Amino acid sequence: MLPRLGFESRVALRFLREGRMQTLLIVVGVAAGVAVVAYISALISGLQRNTLEKTLGAQAHVTLSAPEDAVLPPVPPASGTAGLLQTQPRAQRPRSIVNWQALLPVLESQPGVVAVSPMVSGAGLALRGEAARSIALVGVELERYDRIVGLRNKVVQGQARLGPGEAVLGRELASDLGVRVGDRVAIVVAGPQGNVTDTARVTALVDLGVRELNRRTLYVPLRAAQSLVGLPGGATNLDLTLADVWAADPLAAELARRYPYKVESWQQLNAQLVSALNAQSVSTAVIRSVVMIVVVLGIASVLVVSVVQKSREIGILRAMGATRAQVLRIFLLQGAVVGAVGSVLGVLLAVLLIWAFTSFVRGSDGLPLFAITLAPGLALRIAALATACGVLAAVAPARRAAALDPAQAIRL
Repeated sequence: MLPRLGFESRVALRFLREGRMQTLLIVVGVAAGVAVVAYISALISGLQRNTLEKTLGAQAHVTLSAPEDAVLPPVPPASGTAGLLQTQPRAQRPRSIVNWQALLPVLESQPGVVAVSPMVSGAGLALRGEAARSIALVGVELERYDRIVGLRNKVVQGQARLGPGEAVLGRELASDLGVRVGDRVAIVVAGPQGNVTDTARVTALVDLGVRELNRRTLYVPLRAAQSLVGLPGGATNLDLTLADVWAADPLAAELARRYPYKVESWQQLNAQLVSALNAQSVSTAVIRSVVMIVVVLGIASVLVVSVVQKSREIGILRAMGATRAQVLRIFLLQGAVVGAVGSVLGVLLAVLLIWAFTSFVRGSDGLPLFAITLAPGLALRIAALATACGVLAAVAPARRAAALDPAQAIRL
């Protein structure tokens, strides 16, 4: 078996060397195709990863909250009587999740759940001297919430602490109010019994990655928010972070079936973003398919020409005792060699393109737009696919070569 394989390999390599220009052109073509596929795949993956990091950097993967207040529909009037059927929606007020303390360990034990954090959210005003800004008041337990969004990693000034009487502000909100770390701000929340006011010392300024969030977000301790919003011991939300962000939808659906609460995944809250990511993935798949089809056609066309040019040599080989299976394997080996060499060169070219992008394409801040890396697993898959395409492209020319009649081929 080994001697026959050696014979076929030597003949295949000799055929490739004799048609140096054709071989060079098709190897370059395969390398260009592999480079395009690898670079586009790495680029789209990096873009999607960066988009998800920015989107999910300030929100949970799954959010569980109390159901909204709703007005029950009126009973239809009896036949022959008139009735008023129009109803008016009720004004929504902060509501606590019933028995959320007992629910917390149950959610933490769910497979795939990394962290769970209670939250009290409400609307209010932040006051500093004559400056007043509307805010989204967020009450959290810092240790738990940091595992949801990594709040400490977003600090741009100060040190994140949420002890009694302390607060963390978005940096745009701090700029609008004219406060720095160590200053005090007044917080006013409207309640059913009148306005509730408290003051807090700013311990840190954070950048949440979205300007609007930075302009209106103010974090306080969970107990302080409970007092301001009027929910003693309550929690309006339970935020969950998962090991796999794409498992959020199934888990949200499961929790919605099990509990009488409003459960939303980040995909539901960012439906347009998910559609855009899906469109990018489909576009990448189409580009890969088209490029690989071009690679297959290129290799096949070169090998068809090689069969025509080498008809005489093939006939001599057959007359000397080479079997049809051996001739078939000779051309399949040519396709595999062209695909493998082109794949290696293409991966190297893709790495060079990625280096050029990260080195020379910069944002307004002078930093790379986003990180791009070609994962070894992805590079191996693309190289294996290109090699398989080379073998596939060689099937038709190989069968044609194997079918040549030796006497007729020698006369050509």
